[in-house]
Amino acid sequence: MISNNQTLFEKSQQLIPGGVNSPVRAFRSVGGTPVFFKKGLGSRLWDVDGKEYIDYINSWGPMIVGHAHPDVIAAVQAAAANSLSFGAPTGLELEIAELIYKLVPSMEQVRLVSSGTEATMSAIRVARGFTGRDKIVKFEGCYHGHSDGLLVKAGSGLLTFGEPDSGGVPASIAAHTLTLEYNNIQQLHDLFKQSGDEIACVIIEPVVGNMNLIVPHMEFLQTLRELCTKHGTVLIFDEVMTGFRVALGGAQALYNIKPDMTTLGKVIGGGLPVGAFGGRKDIMQCLAPVGKVYQAGTLSGNPVAVTAGLKTLELIQAPDFHAKLTAQTAKLIDGLKAAAFDAGVIFNAQSVGGMFGLYFCEKCPTTYHEMMQSNKQHFNQFFHSMLDQGIYLGPSAFEAGFVSAAHSDEDIALTLVAAEKAFRAIVG
Repeated sequence: MISNNQTLFEKSQQLIPGGVNSPVRAFRSVGGTPVFFKKGLGSRLWDVDGKEYIDYINSWGPMIVGHAHPDVIAAVQAAAANSLSFGAPTGLELEIAELIYKLVPSMEQVRLVSSGTEATMSAIRVARGFTGRDKIVKFEGCYHGHSDGLLVKAGSGLLTFGEPDSGGVPASIAAHTLTLEYNNIQQLHDLFKQSGDEIACVIIEPVVGNMNLIVPHMEFLQTLRELCTKHGTVLIFDEVMTGFRVALGGAQALYNIKPDMTTLGKVIGGGLPVGAFGGRKDIMQCLAPVGKVYQAGTLSGNPVAVTAGLKTLELIQAPDFHAKLTAQTAKLIDGLKAAAFDAGVIFNAQSVGGMFGLYFCEKCPTTYHEMMQSNKQHFNQFFHSMLDQGIYLGPSAFEAGFVSAAHSDEDIALTLVAAEKAFRAIVG
Protein backbone atom coordinates (compact mmCIF):
# COMPACT_ATOMS: atom_id res chain seq x y z
CA MET A 1 0.00 0.00 0.00
CA ILE A 2 1.39 3.39 -1.04
CA SER A 3 1.42 5.90 1.83
CA ASN A 4 0.12 9.45 1.54
CA ASN A 5 3.71 10.60 2.18
CA GLN A 6 4.91 8.72 -0.91
CA THR A 7 2.05 10.04 -3.05
CA LEU A 8 2.62 13.64 -2.01
CA PHE A 9 6.37 13.35 -2.54
CA GLU A 10 5.98 11.92 -6.04
CA LYS A 11 3.55 14.69 -7.00
CA SER A 12 5.69 17.39 -5.37
CA GLN A 13 8.72 16.44 -7.44
CA GLN A 14 6.80 17.36 -10.59
CA LEU A 15 6.35 20.99 -9.54
CA ILE A 16 8.91 21.64 -6.79
CA PRO A 17 12.65 21.02 -7.36
CA GLY A 18 13.47 17.81 -5.51
CA GLY A 19 9.93 17.83 -4.13
CA VAL A 20 10.92 20.09 -1.22
CA ASN A 21 11.33 23.78 -0.43
CA SER A 22 14.53 23.34 1.59
CA PRO A 23 17.11 20.72 0.57
CA VAL A 24 17.64 18.79 3.82
CA ARG A 25 13.94 17.88 3.87
CA ALA A 26 14.45 15.66 0.83
CA PHE A 27 16.03 12.80 2.86
CA ARG A 28 18.75 12.51 0.20
CA SER A 29 21.40 11.97 2.88
CA VAL A 30 19.55 9.22 4.74
CA GLY A 31 17.48 7.79 1.89
CA GLY A 32 13.78 7.06 1.85
CA THR A 33 10.69 9.22 1.56
CA PRO A 34 10.31 12.55 3.41
CA VAL A 35 7.57 12.79 5.99
CA PHE A 36 4.76 15.25 5.21
CA PHE A 37 3.21 16.66 8.37
CA LYS A 38 -0.23 18.06 9.02
CA LYS A 39 -0.34 18.76 12.78
CA GLY A 40 1.86 19.51 15.75
CA LEU A 41 1.01 19.81 19.44
CA GLY A 42 3.51 20.12 22.26
CA SER A 43 6.34 17.65 21.66
CA ARG A 44 4.40 15.63 19.07
CA LEU A 45 3.82 15.70 15.32
CA TRP A 46 1.33 13.82 13.14
CA ASP A 47 1.97 13.04 9.48
CA VAL A 48 -0.51 12.84 6.61
CA ASP A 49 -1.01 9.13 7.32
CA GLY A 50 -1.96 9.90 10.92
CA LYS A 51 1.25 8.47 12.42
CA GLU A 52 2.43 10.17 15.61
CA TYR A 53 6.05 11.18 16.29
CA ILE A 54 8.06 12.67 19.14
CA ASP A 55 9.71 15.65 17.48
CA TYR A 56 13.39 16.48 18.01
CA ILE A 57 13.66 18.92 15.11
CA ASN A 58 11.20 21.50 16.43
CA SER A 59 11.08 23.29 13.06
CA TRP A 60 14.92 23.42 13.32
CA GLY A 61 14.78 25.28 16.62
CA PRO A 62 11.95 27.84 16.82
CA MET A 63 9.43 25.69 18.69
CA ILE A 64 11.21 26.05 22.01
CA VAL A 65 7.93 26.07 23.96
CA GLY A 66 6.49 23.25 21.84
CA HIS A 67 4.14 23.15 18.89
CA ALA A 68 0.87 25.11 18.96
CA HIS A 69 1.40 26.52 22.44
CA PRO A 70 -2.03 27.90 23.38
CA ASP A 71 -0.71 31.31 24.47
CA VAL A 72 1.25 31.77 21.23
CA ILE A 73 -1.68 30.66 19.08
CA ALA A 74 -4.09 33.00 20.90
CA ALA A 75 -1.71 35.95 20.49
CA VAL A 76 -1.26 35.25 16.78
CA GLN A 77 -5.00 34.93 16.21
CA ALA A 78 -5.62 38.25 17.92
CA ALA A 79 -2.91 39.97 15.88
CA ALA A 80 -4.12 38.48 12.61
CA ALA A 81 -7.59 39.90 13.22
CA ASN A 82 -6.08 43.40 12.91
CA SER A 83 -4.54 42.64 9.46
CA LEU A 84 -1.67 40.45 8.38
CA SER A 85 0.63 43.29 7.33
CA PHE A 86 0.83 47.07 7.04
CA GLY A 87 4.14 47.79 5.33
CA ALA A 88 4.43 50.60 7.85
CA PRO A 89 5.75 51.01 11.40
CA THR A 90 3.96 49.41 14.35
CA GLY A 91 4.44 49.63 18.09
CA LEU A 92 5.16 45.92 18.13
CA GLU A 93 8.47 46.51 16.33
CA LEU A 94 9.65 48.80 19.11
CA GLU A 95 8.40 46.36 21.74
CA ILE A 96 10.42 43.44 20.40
CA ALA A 97 13.49 45.66 19.83
CA GLU A 98 13.35 46.75 23.47
CA LEU A 99 12.99 43.14 24.61
CA ILE A 100 15.88 41.93 22.46
CA TYR A 101 18.09 44.70 23.82
CA LYS A 102 17.08 43.77 27.38
CA LEU A 103 17.93 40.09 26.86
CA VAL A 104 20.97 40.61 24.59
CA PRO A 105 22.55 43.93 25.72
CA SER A 106 25.24 43.90 23.03
CA MET A 107 22.45 44.63 20.51
CA GLU A 108 22.21 48.36 21.21
CA GLN A 109 20.21 48.88 18.03
CA VAL A 110 18.16 46.27 16.18
CA ARG A 111 16.67 45.92 12.72
CA LEU A 112 14.06 43.29 11.92
CA VAL A 113 14.05 41.21 8.74
CA SER A 114 12.17 38.10 7.63
CA SER A 115 14.80 35.34 7.81
CA GLY A 116 18.15 34.35 9.23
CA THR A 117 19.70 34.56 5.78
CA GLU A 118 18.60 38.19 5.47
CA ALA A 119 19.99 38.90 8.93
CA THR A 120 23.47 37.52 8.25
CA MET A 121 23.65 38.97 4.73
CA SER A 122 22.68 42.42 6.04
CA ALA A 123 25.01 42.29 9.02
CA ILE A 124 27.96 41.58 6.75
CA ARG A 125 26.98 44.44 4.43
CA VAL A 126 26.84 46.80 7.40
CA ALA A 127 30.22 45.58 8.65
CA ARG A 128 31.73 46.22 5.24
CA GLY A 129 30.16 49.66 5.10
CA PHE A 130 31.38 50.50 8.59
CA THR A 131 34.98 49.36 8.04
CA GLY A 132 35.38 50.18 4.35
CA ARG A 133 36.87 46.70 3.85
CA ASP A 134 35.80 43.81 1.61
CA LYS A 135 37.19 40.60 3.08
CA ILE A 136 35.14 38.46 5.43
CA VAL A 137 36.06 35.38 7.48
CA LYS A 138 33.91 32.35 8.19
CA PHE A 139 34.64 28.85 9.47
CA GLU A 140 34.45 25.43 7.83
CA GLY A 141 31.08 23.78 8.33
CA CYS A 142 29.36 26.90 9.64
CA TYR A 143 26.22 27.81 7.71
CA HIS A 144 25.02 31.40 7.71
CA GLY A 145 22.26 31.30 5.13
CA HIS A 146 22.34 31.03 1.38
CA SER A 147 23.68 34.42 0.30
CA ASP A 148 26.48 34.13 -2.25
CA GLY A 149 29.49 35.13 -0.18
CA LEU A 150 28.64 32.67 2.60
CA LEU A 151 28.26 29.51 0.51
CA VAL A 152 31.91 28.62 0.85
CA LYS A 153 32.63 25.46 2.85
CA ALA A 154 29.24 25.86 4.45
CA GLY A 155 27.44 23.34 6.61
CA SER A 156 23.90 22.02 6.90
CA GLY A 157 22.36 21.11 3.55
CA LEU A 158 25.61 21.57 1.66
CA LEU A 159 27.32 19.06 3.94
CA THR A 160 24.37 16.74 3.55
CA PHE A 161 25.02 16.57 -0.18
CA GLY A 162 28.78 16.48 0.26
CA GLU A 163 29.28 19.77 -1.61
CA PRO A 164 31.70 22.26 -0.08
CA ASP A 165 30.48 25.07 -2.34
CA SER A 166 27.34 25.98 -4.25
CA GLY A 167 26.87 26.38 -7.99
CA GLY A 168 25.82 29.83 -9.14
CA VAL A 169 28.27 31.65 -6.87
CA PRO A 170 30.73 33.78 -8.91
CA ALA A 171 34.37 33.16 -8.10
CA SER A 172 34.85 36.91 -7.80
CA ILE A 173 32.43 37.00 -4.86
CA ALA A 174 33.72 33.87 -3.16
CA ALA A 175 37.24 35.27 -3.40
CA HIS A 176 36.41 37.79 -0.68
CA THR A 177 35.50 35.01 1.77
CA LEU A 178 38.34 33.52 3.79
CA THR A 179 37.65 30.21 5.52
CA LEU A 180 39.34 28.88 8.63
CA GLU A 181 39.04 25.72 10.70
CA TYR A 182 36.68 26.03 13.65
CA ASN A 183 38.45 25.91 17.05
CA ASN A 184 41.88 26.39 15.41
CA ILE A 185 43.58 29.19 17.35
CA GLN A 186 46.82 29.11 15.38
CA GLN A 187 45.00 29.78 12.10
CA LEU A 188 43.39 32.84 13.69
CA HIS A 189 46.77 34.24 14.67
CA ASP A 190 48.29 33.48 11.27
CA LEU A 191 45.47 35.07 9.27
CA PHE A 192 45.21 38.24 11.35
CA LYS A 193 48.99 38.67 11.28
CA GLN A 194 48.90 38.48 7.49
CA SER A 195 45.62 40.24 6.63
CA GLY A 196 44.02 41.55 9.81
CA ASP A 197 43.69 45.14 8.65
CA GLU A 198 41.90 44.05 5.46
CA ILE A 199 39.15 42.02 7.17
CA ALA A 200 35.77 43.69 7.50
CA CYS A 201 34.23 41.06 9.75
CA VAL A 202 34.38 37.58 11.14
CA ILE A 203 31.08 35.71 11.28
CA ILE A 204 30.78 32.64 13.45
CA GLU A 205 28.26 30.30 15.01
CA PRO A 206 29.42 30.56 18.64
CA VAL A 207 28.02 27.06 19.08
CA VAL A 208 27.87 25.31 15.71
CA GLY A 209 24.58 23.69 14.77
CA ASN A 210 25.07 23.14 11.06
CA MET A 211 27.74 20.45 10.97
CA ASN A 212 26.00 18.79 13.87
CA LEU A 213 26.61 20.34 17.29
CA ILE A 214 30.19 21.55 17.74
CA VAL A 215 31.12 23.27 20.99
CA PRO A 216 33.70 26.07 20.96
CA HIS A 217 36.88 26.08 23.00
CA MET A 218 36.80 29.09 25.33
CA GLU A 219 40.34 30.12 24.35
CA PHE A 220 39.27 30.05 20.69
CA LEU A 221 36.40 32.50 21.26
CA GLN A 222 38.48 34.72 23.52
CA THR A 223 41.33 34.87 21.00
CA LEU A 224 38.89 35.70 18.22
CA ARG A 225 37.45 38.56 20.29
CA GLU A 226 40.90 39.94 21.09
CA LEU A 227 42.14 39.82 17.49
CA CYS A 228 39.01 41.46 16.10
CA THR A 229 39.33 44.27 18.64
CA LYS A 230 43.02 44.75 17.87
CA HIS A 231 42.48 44.99 14.09
CA GLY A 232 39.19 46.91 14.03
CA THR A 233 37.36 43.92 12.60
CA VAL A 234 33.65 43.53 13.33
CA LEU A 235 32.90 40.30 15.21
CA ILE A 236 29.48 38.90 14.27
CA PHE A 237 27.89 36.14 16.32
CA ASP A 238 25.39 34.24 14.22
CA GLU A 239 22.92 33.31 16.96
CA VAL A 240 20.07 32.48 14.61
CA MET A 241 20.14 28.97 16.06
CA THR A 242 21.67 29.52 19.51
CA GLY A 243 19.83 32.71 20.38
CA PHE A 244 17.59 32.07 23.42
CA ARG A 245 18.15 28.30 22.97
CA VAL A 246 21.44 27.69 24.74
CA ALA A 247 20.74 30.39 27.33
CA LEU A 248 18.33 33.30 27.77
CA GLY A 249 20.99 35.73 26.56
CA GLY A 250 22.29 33.38 23.88
CA ALA A 251 25.76 31.87 23.53
CA GLN A 252 27.35 35.25 24.16
CA ALA A 253 25.86 35.25 27.66
CA LEU A 254 26.77 31.60 28.22
CA TYR A 255 30.44 32.17 27.30
CA ASN A 256 30.66 35.84 28.38
CA ILE A 257 31.97 37.01 25.00
CA LYS A 258 30.56 40.30 23.68
CA PRO A 259 30.33 40.48 19.87
CA ASP A 260 30.05 43.71 17.90
CA MET A 261 27.01 42.46 16.01
CA THR A 262 24.54 39.60 16.44
CA THR A 263 22.09 37.92 14.10
CA LEU A 264 18.92 36.27 15.37
CA GLY A 265 16.05 34.24 13.95
CA LYS A 266 14.00 31.13 14.71
CA VAL A 267 12.96 31.60 18.37
CA ILE A 268 12.22 35.33 17.95
CA GLY A 269 9.52 34.38 15.44
CA GLY A 270 7.98 31.61 17.51
CA GLY A 271 7.60 29.52 14.35
CA LEU A 272 6.81 32.36 11.93
CA PRO A 273 9.41 33.96 9.60
CA VAL A 274 11.38 36.59 11.53
CA GLY A 275 15.03 37.51 11.66
CA ALA A 276 16.97 40.35 13.24
CA PHE A 277 20.43 41.82 13.26
CA GLY A 278 21.89 44.39 15.57
CA GLY A 279 24.85 45.51 17.58
CA ARG A 280 26.85 48.55 18.56
CA LYS A 281 25.02 51.79 17.88
CA ASP A 282 27.92 53.32 15.95
CA ILE A 283 27.91 50.37 13.55
CA MET A 284 24.13 50.22 13.15
CA GLN A 285 24.00 53.94 12.39
CA CYS A 286 25.56 53.08 9.02
CA LEU A 287 22.14 51.75 7.92
CA ALA A 288 19.77 53.71 5.71
CA PRO A 289 17.92 55.98 6.20
CA VAL A 290 20.54 57.50 8.55
CA GLY A 291 23.58 55.94 6.87
CA LYS A 292 24.79 54.86 3.45
CA VAL A 293 24.28 51.07 3.76
CA TYR A 294 21.00 50.12 2.13
CA GLN A 295 18.75 47.36 3.43
CA ALA A 296 14.98 47.02 3.16
CA GLY A 297 12.13 44.52 3.38
CA THR A 298 8.42 44.89 2.69
CA LEU A 299 7.42 42.40 5.41
CA SER A 300 10.15 43.29 7.90
CA GLY A 301 8.59 43.63 11.33
CA ASN A 302 5.47 41.78 10.22
CA PRO A 303 2.97 42.27 13.08
CA VAL A 304 1.73 38.67 13.22
CA ALA A 305 5.22 37.17 13.20
CA VAL A 306 6.50 39.69 15.74
CA THR A 307 3.55 38.89 18.01
CA ALA A 308 4.41 35.19 17.92
CA GLY A 309 8.00 36.07 18.80
CA LEU A 310 7.02 38.40 21.63
CA LYS A 311 4.81 35.78 23.25
CA THR A 312 7.50 33.10 22.87
CA LEU A 313 10.16 35.38 24.38
CA GLU A 314 7.76 36.12 27.24
CA LEU A 315 7.26 32.42 27.95
CA ILE A 316 10.97 31.57 27.98
CA GLN A 317 11.62 34.18 30.67
CA ALA A 318 9.73 32.02 33.18
CA PRO A 319 11.82 31.12 36.28
CA ASP A 320 14.21 28.23 35.66
CA PHE A 321 12.99 27.80 32.06
CA HIS A 322 16.46 27.27 30.61
CA ALA A 323 17.70 25.27 33.61
CA LYS A 324 14.87 22.80 33.10
CA LEU A 325 15.39 22.73 29.32
CA THR A 326 19.10 22.08 29.78
CA ALA A 327 18.47 19.32 32.31
CA GLN A 328 15.89 17.60 30.12
CA THR A 329 18.24 17.68 27.13
CA ALA A 330 21.10 16.30 29.23
CA LYS A 331 18.80 13.50 30.41
CA LEU A 332 18.16 12.52 26.79
CA ILE A 333 21.88 12.63 25.91
CA ASP A 334 22.97 10.62 28.94
CA GLY A 335 20.36 7.97 28.20
CA LEU A 336 21.39 7.68 24.57
CA LYS A 337 25.05 7.26 25.47
CA ALA A 338 24.20 4.58 28.01
CA ALA A 339 22.01 2.71 25.49
CA ALA A 340 24.74 2.79 22.85
CA PHE A 341 27.35 1.57 25.33
CA ASP A 342 25.14 -1.33 26.39
CA ALA A 343 24.64 -2.29 22.73
CA GLY A 344 28.36 -2.07 21.96
CA VAL A 345 27.95 0.74 19.40
CA ILE A 346 30.65 3.40 18.95
CA PHE A 347 28.66 6.53 19.70
CA ASN A 348 28.90 9.84 21.49
CA ALA A 349 26.65 12.79 22.20
CA GLN A 350 26.63 16.17 23.90
CA SER A 351 24.29 19.08 24.53
CA VAL A 352 24.32 22.82 25.16
CA GLY A 353 21.10 24.21 26.56
CA GLY A 354 18.27 22.80 24.47
CA MET A 355 20.51 21.77 21.55
CA PHE A 356 22.16 18.38 21.18
CA GLY A 357 24.48 16.48 18.84
CA LEU A 358 24.67 12.76 18.04
CA TYR A 359 27.89 11.31 16.63
CA PHE A 360 28.79 7.79 15.60
CA CYS A 361 32.43 8.20 16.55
CA GLU A 362 34.54 7.70 19.68
CA LYS A 363 34.68 11.31 20.80
CA CYS A 364 32.64 14.45 20.29
CA PRO A 365 34.09 16.27 17.28
CA THR A 366 35.53 19.77 17.63
CA THR A 367 36.22 20.56 13.96
CA TYR A 368 34.75 20.05 10.50
CA HIS A 369 37.38 17.40 9.72
CA GLU A 370 36.61 15.41 12.84
CA MET A 371 32.88 15.58 12.14
CA MET A 372 33.43 14.20 8.66
CA GLN A 373 35.02 11.09 10.18
CA SER A 374 31.79 9.99 11.88
CA ASN A 375 30.07 6.82 10.66
CA LYS A 376 27.30 8.17 8.46
CA GLN A 377 26.05 4.67 7.57
CA HIS A 378 25.40 3.93 11.23
CA PHE A 379 23.63 7.25 11.62
CA ASN A 380 21.38 6.47 8.66
CA GLN A 381 20.49 3.07 10.14
CA PHE A 382 19.79 4.67 13.49
CA PHE A 383 17.71 7.44 11.93
CA HIS A 384 15.39 5.09 10.04
CA SER A 385 14.97 2.74 12.97
CA MET A 386 13.99 5.68 15.18
CA LEU A 387 11.69 7.10 12.50
CA ASP A 388 9.91 3.76 12.16
CA GLN A 389 9.34 3.82 15.92
CA GLY A 390 7.89 7.34 15.84
CA ILE A 391 10.98 9.37 16.83
CA TYR A 392 11.64 12.26 14.42
CA LEU A 393 15.31 13.31 14.24
CA GLY A 394 17.06 15.53 11.71
CA PRO A 395 17.44 13.58 8.43
CA SER A 396 21.20 14.13 8.23
CA ALA A 397 24.25 13.21 10.26
CA PHE A 398 25.22 16.90 10.07
CA GLU A 399 22.30 18.45 11.92
CA ALA A 400 21.91 19.36 15.57
CA GLY A 401 18.77 18.28 17.40
CA PHE A 402 16.45 20.25 19.65
CA VAL A 403 14.48 19.60 22.81
CA SER A 404 11.55 21.84 23.73
CA ALA A 405 9.97 22.73 27.06
CA ALA A 406 7.10 20.46 26.04
CA HIS A 407 9.26 17.31 26.06
CA SER A 408 8.22 15.33 29.12
CA ASP A 409 9.96 12.59 31.08
CA GLU A 410 7.65 10.15 29.28
CA ASP A 411 8.86 11.48 25.90
CA ILE A 412 12.48 10.96 26.93
CA ALA A 413 11.75 7.47 28.26
CA LEU A 414 9.94 6.43 25.07
CA THR A 415 12.81 7.81 23.01
CA LEU A 416 15.37 5.80 24.96
CA VAL A 417 13.37 2.58 24.58
CA ALA A 418 13.34 3.16 20.81
CA ALA A 419 17.06 3.98 20.85
CA GLU A 420 17.90 0.69 22.59
CA LYS A 421 16.27 -1.18 19.72
CA ALA A 422 17.91 1.05 17.12
CA PHE A 423 21.41 0.57 18.56
CA ARG A 424 20.97 -3.19 18.81
CA ALA A 425 19.87 -3.29 15.16
CA ILE A 426 23.13 -1.61 14.11
CA VAL A 427 25.26 -4.39 15.58
CA GLY A 428 22.86 -7.05 14.26
